[in-house]
Amino acid sequence: MEDPLARGAHLLFRIENVPFTRWHTKARVIMGSATFFDAFDALSLAFAMPVLVGLWHLSAKEIGVLIAAGYLGQLIGALVFGWCAEHFGRVRSAAVAVGLMSVMGVACAFTGNFHMLFLARFVQGIGVGGEVPVAAAYISELSQAHGRGRFFVLYELIFPLGLLGAAQAGAFVVPRFGWECMFLVGAIPGLLVALLIARLPESPRWLVGKNRCDEAERIIEGIEASTPRRDLDAVRDRSEIEARLASLRQGARRHGKATWKELFSPVYRGRTLGVWVLWAAAYFVANGINNWLPSLYKTVYHLPLQESLRLASMSNVLSVLAVLGCAFLIDRVGRRRWAMACFLISGALLLGLGALATGSPWSLMVLGSSAYAVMGTVTVMLYLYTPEIYPTRMRAIGTGVATSWLRAASAAAPAIVGIVLTGYGIGAVFLMFALATMVGLGAASRMIETTNRALEEISP
Repeated sequence: MEDPLARGAHLLFRIENVPFTRWHTKARVIMGSATFFDAFDALSLAFAMPVLVGLWHLSAKEIGVLIAAGYLGQLIGALVFGWCAEHFGRVRSAAVAVGLMSVMGVACAFTGNFHMLFLARFVQGIGVGGEVPVAAAYISELSQAHGRGRFFVLYELIFPLGLLGAAQAGAFVVPRFGWECMFLVGAIPGLLVALLIARLPESPRWLVGKNRCDEAERIIEGIEASTPRRDLDAVRDRSEIEARLASLRQGARRHGKATWKELFSPVYRGRTLGVWVLWAAAYFVANGINNWLPSLYKTVYHLPLQESLRLASMSNVLSVLAVLGCAFLIDRVGRRRWAMACFLISGALLLGLGALATGSPWSLMVLGSSAYAVMGTVTVMLYLYTPEIYPTRMRAIGTGVATSWLRAASAAAPAIVGIVLTGYGIGAVFLMFALATMVGLGAASRMIETTNRALEEISP
């Protein structure tokens, strides 16, 4: 009888041997559509908020609390669905998360007061928070080690495109059709996407980790049937192939049931704590800025509604361009150096904005949007980096727990902005964000580099 470990290693080897094909494209497009609407739903409230401020007579603190509601739900969703993805599979968990997110998006459109919208956004956040880390683990496990950075960041470009879509839709839809339609535009297509995700093949790496090798082999046969090409056909040195198989076999021995405690084992403790700080710092800044921009233009600078939404949407245009540049440079520059440079540049821009924010709204437009765009590349890069530092058996749990810190930071930031804005003014808000970038810079300096490393199945 064939050794299960040897068989698992051979199946992983076969995944590595197949180049990127239309099979991968289909999976990336469908899962990417979910990520697009995840981002859309996450930002939809920010562009409805300038209307709700006047309609419901909301204070700055109430604005912050309402924005925070979705992120509090996301904190729970990241933890719950990260656990579900390890036990029940990536595809099933992602489909349920997207379905919940979309159903509650429809519910948001029919709320009529602050308290009902707070509750609807909280429950919707559970689905939003669950989809992204599970999707990140799934896409990471479909990609090869070589060139994974470019492959994965191009996939993650879908998230800022979703934010851009929400921004452009908000600038057009809200003034013409009302704030309720903003939620429906993102929610209704999401219901169809949930059905499409449910039909995707499961991650073969996850199946191998669960010793379901027959199911994994059928999926891998489908990947192989999509192209006659093999990456190792040109390898002449047989010892190189044998070395890869031996490494994969060694990694297969480590497959087993993932536990939360393993995140704090001596091998992973430093990685875990470091990446938590990175997630919290990056998203405290990015989501704190992005969610408040429309309301700042309207309430602090007293711009008309349509102009406020239009200026706020420009930050997401810059973010998409920055992430596109990141996709083509990240493997060359490296994860660590990229993160350090972005925290440093964003911090400098925010310090400048803290000194100039009381002047023209154009200082906010130029410096604030640029700082957000630069930090946006870090938020995307972390979805690439975090799955790389954990092996398959604990990848979804590790990523899910790490992203729970982004949810906590994203919930805290809007609420804190409301308090600081009321008590100390807009300049203090951006000085606070600059301080957060310095915390992130310290954590980035301690990152382990993963560029061009082999698959994490073969590392501790």
